[in-house]
Amino acid sequence: MNDLAPLLTPEGRALLDAVRHTAPADELAVATRLRREHPAELVSAALGQARLRRRAEVKFGAEDAGRMFFTPNGVEQSTRASVASYRAARLKELGVTSVADLCCGIGGDAIALARAGIRVLAVDRDPATAAVARANAAALGLTGLVEVREADVTEVDTAAYDAVFVDPARRGGRGRIFDPEAYSPPLSWAVRAARTSSGAAALKVAPGIPHEAVPAEAEAEWISDGGDVKEAVLWFGTGAPGGVRATLLPGPRTLLGRGLPDPGVRSVGRYLYEPDGAVIRAHLVAEVAEELDGGLVDETIAYVTSDELRPTPYASAYEITDRLPFNVKKLRALLREREVGVLTVKKRGSAVEPEELRRKALPKTHGPNSATVFLTRVAGAPTMLLGHPV
Repeated sequence: MNDLAPLLTPEGRALLDAVRHTAPADELAVATRLRREHPAELVSAALGQARLRRRAEVKFGAEDAGRMFFTPNGVEQSTRASVASYRAARLKELGVTSVADLCCGIGGDAIALARAGIRVLAVDRDPATAAVARANAAALGLTGLVEVREADVTEVDTAAYDAVFVDPARRGGRGRIFDPEAYSPPLSWAVRAARTSSGAAALKVAPGIPHEAVPAEAEAEWISDGGDVKEAVLWFGTGAPGGVRATLLPGPRTLLGRGLPDPGVRSVGRYLYEPDGAVIRAHLVAEVAEELDGGLVDETIAYVTSDELRPTPYASAYEITDRLPFNVKKLRALLREREVGVLTVKKRGSAVEPEELRRKALPKTHGPNSATVFLTRVAGAPTMLLGHPV
C-alpha cells in the first residue's frame, strides 16, 4: 500500500479527518474541492482509506476502525475483534505472556493479544501489510507490546515466545481456498510450527476443515459470532488432545464434545430446534439433542425435535404448527388462511431456493402475521414444517 506513508504525515492525517464522514455519493464533489489544496493522489488515498474504515466498522467497531489503517484484503481477511479477543483471553488463561503471531496481516489478532497484556511479535512477509500492522499498533497505542517484523514466517525463530499463533492465508487469485495444504503457508507447516512450540499454539483455519484433517494431538474449536460461523481453531498444549468444542459469541458459551453417538430419529414434536452453525460444524448435535431430550427429524438432517420447550444457548427453538408434504399450492393456501405477510424460509436437505419459494407461496395480499417454514426431509420424505420462533 504505497499511499500509506503520505497518510501518516500531518497533512495526510488532516485529510483523513476531513473526509471521515464523506458519503459515497459526495466523494466526487469532496475530491474536487480538496484537490485544489492537496495532491490528487493523497486525496484519493484518504477517500479510499475512509471507505475501508467504514467497511471495517462491522469487525472492529467504529472507534477502532476510525483510527486504524486498512487494505482491501486486510478488511476482508482480518479476524473480527470479538473473536480475536476471545482467543486472546483463552491464551491468557493458559498462562501465555508472549506470542509469535505468524501471518499477522493488518494486525487484528496482534491488537487483541496486546490488549490482553500479551507481548507480541507480529510477522508478515508482505511489506505493505507489515507497514499497515505497524501503523495500527501505533494508532491504538500498543507499540510497547507489539513488534512488527517483515519476514518470511517459515524463517522466524519462535523459541523465545510462550506460544505461536498462525493464521495462514486462505484466499488466492480465484477466491477462497478450501484445501488446507493450499493455504499459505500450508497447514502441514503450521502444524509443525505448533508441534515445535515451547508452549501452546493456536492455528486459525477455515470452519469447513474436515475433521479427519485435524491432528490427533490438537483440540478443535469452532467459533460463531451472532450466529455466524467465523472460523475454526486448532489448539495445541491445552491439555485436551482430540477434544472438540463449539464456542458461541457473544458470551462466550462453550459446548464440549463428549463423544456421544448420533441421536435417534423420532417423529416431529411440538418444537423444532435449529443448532448453531458452530455446533453443527463441530459435530456436536448429539450433545444438544441429549440436553433437549430430543431426536432428529431425519438421520441426515441437523434439526432436533422434541415435545418439550427447553431453553438452550446452542440452538434456536421454533414451535411447529403444521407439517405438510412439499406442495407449494397447499402452503400458499395455508399462508392465506393464516394471513401471513412475512415468510422466513429455512432449508436443510432441500434443493429449493428460499427466495423462489417465498415468491411463489406468499399471497399477493399480504396479511399482518409472520411465519417460518422449514424445507427439509422427515424420515426421508421432502417436508414443509410451518411454525414460529419461541
